[in-house]
Amino acid sequence: MGLSAKIVMVASGKGGTGKSTLSVMLGARLAAAGGKVLLIELDSGLRSVDIIAGVYGKTVYDIADVLSGRCEGAKAVVASPVYPGLSVISAPYEWSGTVQPAALKKLLDKLSPVFDWVLVDTAAGLGAPFKAALAVSETVLLVLTPDGTRAKAMVTVWSGPKELTLTAEKTQVTRGGTVTLAAADETGAAVDASTLAWSSSDEAIATVDETGTVTAVAAGEVVITAETAYEIAGSVTITIG
Repeated sequence: MGLSAKIVMVASGKGGTGKSTLSVMLGARLAAAGGKVLLIELDSGLRSVDIIAGVYGKTVYDIADVLSGRCEGAKAVVASPVYPGLSVISAPYEWSGTVQPAALKKLLDKLSPVFDWVLVDTAAGLGAPFKAALAVSETVLLVLTPDGTRAKAMVTVWSGPKELTLTAEKTQVTRGGTVTLAAADETGAAVDASTLAWSSSDEAIATVDETGTVTAVAAGEVVITAETAYEIAGSVTITIG
């Protein structure tokens, strides 16, 4: 395969769907097909990947140690004795911290060139592990049960933007003037401004409303930010003259 791993996120809207078992079995089959596979578990407290993959009792460091900067990612990687070609970074039994997208991306930037596939087994639901994994993954596998409400929530998140870019027809505005910002996702498709949370870094200089329209108040420079409901953000700098 290429010089960088394909990153696949495995998620579910609720616990008990077999998500972690599917993650290990998928990793095992990819490894059996000749791929070098890393499985990262983000489900702190309810970890089970280590047991299913046969690395229970063999781990010294876990994903919390890596994301907190206590060790390098390579030190937390443990090869499965059950499934050749599959390696695991386990979740901790307890962790008071939060999975941050930037920290997870930094880890994957370092380890992706070593593997053909990286599978990210998220915690159930739409919390921080889900959002962090979504921000770095190319593909999402949703493990669902016959529960329409959960399925709808997961598909809604999956189909949302993974990146957000803001553009303005002009970035220099005179006092009292206005400019309307446009938002686009990673494909360049327009994102409805009314679905975003807008904010100004200094409302004494400029304000922004729910449509993305910026009103210049005083001379200076201001950063306008828009954010989706799932913490995907973009920003643009406007200069007021």
